This record gives sequence, structure tokens and C-alpha cells, in this order.
Amino acid sequence: MATPAPARIPPAMNKHDLSERDICTKFITPAIRQAGWDEITQLREEVGFTKGRIIVRGKLVTRGQAKRADYILYYKPNIPLAVVEAKDNTCSLGSGIQQALDYATTLDLPFVFSSNGDGFLFHDRTGQSPQQETTLALNEFPSPGQLWAKYCAWKGLLPDQLDLVLQDYYDDGSGKEPRYYQSRAINATIEAIAKGQNRVLLVMATGTGKTYTAFQIIWRLWKAGCKKRILYLADRNVLIDQTMVNDFRPFGKAMAKLSTSAKTIEKQDGTTVDLPLAVDSKRRIDTSYEIYLGLYQAITGPEDRQKLFREFSPGFFDLIVIDECHRGSAAEDSAWREILEHFSAATQIGMTATPKETKYVSNIHYFGDPVYSYSLREGIRDGFLAPYKVIKVHIDVDVSGYRPESGKTDRDGLEIEDRLYNQRDFDRTLVIDDRTRLVAQKITEFLRESGDPMQKTIIFCVDEEHAARMRQALVNENPAQCRKNHRYVMRIALGGTATGISTSPSRLTSLTLAPSSKRPTHGWVRRRPSARVQKTTASTCSSARHTAKGWRPPSIVPRTSSGGHQT
Repeated sequence: MATPAPARIPPAMNKHDLSERDICTKFITPAIRQAGWDEITQLREEVGFTKGRIIVRGKLVTRGQAKRADYILYYKPNIPLAVVEAKDNTCSLGSGIQQALDYATTLDLPFVFSSNGDGFLFHDRTGQSPQQETTLALNEFPSPGQLWAKYCAWKGLLPDQLDLVLQDYYDDGSGKEPRYYQSRAINATIEAIAKGQNRVLLVMATGTGKTYTAFQIIWRLWKAGCKKRILYLADRNVLIDQTMVNDFRPFGKAMAKLSTSAKTIEKQDGTTVDLPLAVDSKRRIDTSYEIYLGLYQAITGPEDRQKLFREFSPGFFDLIVIDECHRGSAAEDSAWREILEHFSAATQIGMTATPKETKYVSNIHYFGDPVYSYSLREGIRDGFLAPYKVIKVHIDVDVSGYRPESGKTDRDGLEIEDRLYNQRDFDRTLVIDDRTRLVAQKITEFLRESGDPMQKTIIFCVDEEHAARMRQALVNENPAQCRKNHRYVMRIALGGTATGISTSPSRLTSLTLAPSSKRPTHGWVRRRPSARVQKTTASTCSSARHTAKGWRPPSIVPRTSSGGHQT
């Protein structure tokens, strides 16, 4: 059946009287369809691609205006090519070009069109056209093949690379699809690998869906047959376990964890699932799987017998994805780096929220410049991340310091060194229980004043001992909530003895308060070397005696004071 041409306006109808939506329906959509674009798979109208910035005024919250394109044209559902901005016929042909260019810059689209129903103003960002901007009649709109050829030339894609680039995303039928920045990250990574790049770095802010992005990258490479054996590395058990039951679930029986410890995970719907393991009790590896997930700490260590990764041949894996690669894997002398060097022939994708660049540690030196970056600022601007407000609470001992009386002893009867203690000492060499209680009171106060004490809250502590004290203080400040749910306040040790994994002094601990889902949500604090925490001499103490004569509990001081404690 022939595609209908753009409508002709009857003499009695004035084109200037038509609305923008009428112009789209009667002129722009038919012109695009006539050029060969499939209305079901290649043409989308009124496409919102941001949520609108979250705006907080006092206790009132609203959203700014989301960005919405009139048309986005796709060569395939995962490869957008062009944006079209429509205006009514009282506007000029190019009235929407600036708006369309703004959208194209955000979405990284090479082809930009503006129309008022009389024709199109075409802006070619690739430099493949004789002129950067050209006026086209309605029947001159370019076909998908024409724009795709320009796109491939712009990206430098060769014919033998197209099978990988054109591989589809995973679609579970629910309508969930990558956000625009996730799509850009996935496509940039796939194109880099298709061109032979073996070290790829992605920088994406915390909370923007790095794991889901990693899954879609792995899925496309795996389904295209480009990468057949894949290793996903992380440094915390929760990142592996939750990834297996959530984002990576579609890999099914092709996936297993590099661990000897069986684990049952409770899903959000209350059901449980047993994680498949690729290592038996004798540390023998089942090499029949295709997708392996593992902890750095579980497959390597200071002794040769702990280096489980060496049971794999150097060429076993085709692809390695490193979550939070700015941590241990970034340092050249790190024990974790030896894993990457053992599998140096594999394509390696590093993902991080905070790329590390110091004299001794460099992500870029190892992985190269990021193929795509999406910052915290961009996430807040687009409305995918909430903005933050810093509230400073000043505690008198933090501002002025604390000096014990001469001869004052701690709980163990050891004399406290007579000197001025400040924030660097508190909860490290000196513990003031009243200060811990005061912090717990202020946090509880803040949650109650917010109107919702179930708001997700993370308190970062110095070490596990500090987190345990803070948990107890918060429990005592929130007895009603804790009676309703004993998991209202939780301290969770990750990567430490609770999981049976021996780690370096930089083990991670978390203290989590009031998850909005009424279940704990993980946050982490860095543990200090135990020698600094547990050292007890005549000049350093594990806990100050607060009931000693002359002791005055800490208090909040006016916010105009200099210095202070930030929460």
C-alpha cells in the first residue's frame, strides 16, 4: 500500500489557524513516513527524556520542566539518529532549531530538524553534508538509509563492525528501557569495543544505574557472540548478590558466583533465591558457565593459595567489567590489579562514580579517557538525582575542643593525656559518649521534623566500633520505631568477618537508619586500621569517663561559630 502524502489544506482552511499538533499530524508525520521511516519502530512522538529538576523550597517539593522532544527518529530502537522540533505555521521554518539543537546536544544526536509544516530546516552536526544547514521541502526529508550512512561515516564504523553495533538491548516486555544517558554510555562503549578498543572507562555518578548499564553492555556483547566468557568484579558482597538477583537475572543458568559459600537472597517480593556457585568446597572451579561474578577479595590474596583467579588460564575471559574501578584496581601495586594483568588479553571495562587521579593512582593511565561521563551535576539538573542541602550542626567540643582535667581517667582507670582534643581525636583516640548521644538526638530530631521518620538515612562512622555505639544511641532515641521493626536501625558489616572474608584495614561498615521501604538500605563507612582504634595507653583511651567530677556534656552552639560538625 502506498504511503499517503502530506495533506493539502482545503481552500476554506487557513494553515495559520492550525495548532502545532495539527501541523504535526497533517504535514510533518506524513512527510517523515513518506521518506521511509517506520512509524512503529523508528518514529516516536512527544518523547520525554529528562524528569525535570527537583526543586525544594522549605518542606515543599516540586519539579522543574522536563525536556520533551516532538519527534525522535531511530535507525533501531537502541540507536537514535535525529530530533525534529515542530512549531505551528505562524512561526518561521527554523523557529525550533535552537531548541532542537539543545536536545540533540544532550542526546548526542547528529541530525537536527525544525519544521512549521511548510518544509524542514536541516542541521547536520556530522559535517557530512555540503552545508551545515539546508532548507528541505516536505517531500525531501531524508530516508533512514541516508541518515544511517552519514552516521556510520561520522562514527567511523566499518561494515564488519555493524553487527555488534546493531545488536539489540535486552527487553523484558515491561516497557523498561535505558535512560538517555545510559543509552549514550552503552552505545559509546559498544562502538569503542567494535573498533577494537580493549580498555574502556565509564564515569557515572552514584545512583545513575551503573549496574543496569553494565548489564545491557554485557548482554549486547554476549548476544552478538563478540564476548563469550565474562567476569564481573566488585569489592562488596552486596554488589554481587543483589546484581545477580536483580539486573543480571536474565542471564539465568549461564551465570554463577565465584564463591565457596552458598547464599540465599531475599528478594523485594519476599521470595528467596539460592545463588549458583562456580567454586566447590575444595576450591575447584566449574568452567561451564559463561558469566562469572566475583569479589576481588574472594579470588585473590597475599598468599599464592588465595589467588583463585590463577586457576583460570590468562585467555579464559573475553570481557572483564570492574565495578567502582577507582578503588583497589586503580593502584599499580594493588593486589587487585594483578587480576586485571593476569587477564590482560581480555577487553576490560572500568566503571566508576569518582575517577581517581593522584601521583600514585590513575584510572585514566590504565583505562584511558572516559568514553562517556555523566556527572552528579547533570543527574541533579535532569531530575534523576535529588539535589542536596548542607546543614551544619556545631557541637561545642568540636568547635572549641575538649581538654580533660589534670589526672582525669577513663573507664579503665587509665589517665587521659592532658592536652586539647579535637575532631581528629573524637571516636579515634578519645570517645565521648555524650557526643554520640547528641548526634543521635539531632538526627532523630531532624527526621521527626521532616514529617517522615522512615526517610532513608545513612550515618557515616569512623569504624565498626563507632558504628555500633551510634546504632545503640539511635535505638535508644527511637524506641517506638524499633519496637515496630527491629531492623529500623541497622549496622551492617560488609566485606569483614561477618561475611567470612579477610580484608585489608580499609574494610567497609555501614549504619543505616529508617529505610523508606521499611527494609534496610546499605551505606558504607571506611574502617580505620584497628591499631589506631584499639590502642590503649596512659596517653590514649578507648572511652572517656563522663561521670567524672566537673564533666559537662557537649551541647549545640550557635551556627555563627567558626568550624563545626557537618551532618
